[in-house]
Amino acid sequence: MPLVNLTAENFNDEVQKHEIAILDFWAPWCGPCRQFAPIFEKVAGENPDILFGKINTEEEQALAGHFQIRSIPTIMIMREGIILFSQAGMLPEEALNDLIDQVKKLDMDQVRAEIEKEQSNPQGQ
Repeated sequence: MPLVNLTAENFNDEVQKHEIAILDFWAPWCGPCRQFAPIFEKVAGENPDILFGKINTEEEQALAGHFQIRSIPTIMIMREGIILFSQAGMLPEEALNDLIDQVKKLDMDQVRAEIEKEQSNPQGQ
């Protein structure tokens, strides 16, 4: 699947269509964002079953605010609508591929159970 420019208007529809979504929060003036773009595009081309979404934080300030993006680039990985990874800074190609492998191997029933447990016991008691 090619890269998709995500906006507030298409974000939910696009993310819901895919089990896994990898999001790149970036801006045109950001040097590291421009350096990371070819890596993101290459890995996207190797993983046609995954949504690779680019979010221009200059144009999509509401989305950036919703996800509490503080610095760019920020890479976020979602599976079944659950944020599993979020990190500021660019990733090397190998690290991004490794993350994708890890996310694919996760038992999402176990992830949901852990989230439910955390939400029912917010103080960590």
